[in-house]
Amino acid sequence: MFTTIPTLLTWTRIFAIPLIAGVFYLPEGTATMAEKNLAATLMFVVFALTDWLDGYLARKLNQTSSFGAFLDPVADKFLVCACVLVLVHLQRADVFVALIIIGREIAISALREWMAQIGASKSVAVHMIGKLKTVAQMVAIPFLLFDGLLLGAVDTHSWGVVLMWAAAGLTVWSMVFYLQKAIPEIRARNK
Repeated sequence: MFTTIPTLLTWTRIFAIPLIAGVFYLPEGTATMAEKNLAATLMFVVFALTDWLDGYLARKLNQTSSFGAFLDPVADKFLVCACVLVLVHLQRADVFVALIIIGREIAISALREWMAQIGASKSVAVHMIGKLKTVAQMVAIPFLLFDGLLLGAVDTHSWGVVLMWAAAGLTVWSMVFYLQKAIPEIRARNK
């Protein structure tokens, strides 16, 4: 369970965090900022793709586990939150975006745990709004890590900022959606 191929792939997302952040702390003269940006972007994309790959392999190899189901969203949240903090540090993302994204992840994780304890976890199952939020984040983050012209035409910084704010909006919307789904269950069990 702890050392299956899918679970090891999930662990790589957690171990990727110091690698991605560490690129920006390389000594002066080791790499240009453009090279650091490219390295961090490529690492983020490769490690983010393991999210799809570990789920696919878990089903294909019949290696699904409750530990893997627990670790997968934790690894995703760690990777996203760490990269958002790196972007705030680099002054490529607004601190309010980080507060919204990280705050929502904490609140919804706590809500899901609580709903599982009262036997109502289906009411806060992943919804399309949450998936759209994730897509916006997963495009915005590498755009902001790259922070330059992609293929000489796409200003990744500008697009990344727009997508990050869109992700923040979707983050709030999804949190409100999940809370609206959960409140009737909570009220019904607290009578």
